[in-house]
Amino acid sequence: MYTHCSKVRVRYGETDQMGYVYYGNYPLYYEVGRVEAMRNLGIPYRLLEEKGVMLPVKSMEINYRAPAKYDDLLTIETSIENNPGTRLKFHHKIFNEKGDLLNTASLVLVFVDMNTKRPINMPDWILETIEREIKK
Repeated sequence: MYTHCSKVRVRYGETDQMGYVYYGNYPLYYEVGRVEAMRNLGIPYRLLEEKGVMLPVKSMEINYRAPAKYDDLLTIETSIENNPGTRLKFHHKIFNEKGDLLNTASLVLVFVDMNTKRPINMPDWILETIEREIKK
């Protein structure tokens, strides 16, 4: 399994009246983790698009454990499973500065051809990159 950590600070506009991160904002944090994990692998989303590949979210499962609060510096831990085919599964954990686990999520993304809008198999160059990192 490949794992990458990203940081994000909770902005005021991401919180509700109680000062907690609004539950609907967590998927934005997962996106930061996902994009940065892929970039760290050498697979930035821009390159995917240039090669005619989209990676939309098919499903998302979220488990809320404790709230993140305004001005918290969050660590988004993103892991990628090696599961060749048309899908790529990401696991996310969000921690506060104290190291408390606040939130977990699993997301499944599907490889889609930008022209046909149809699912495609994971391109070989992506599979090879992920497998190489997992073996490290």
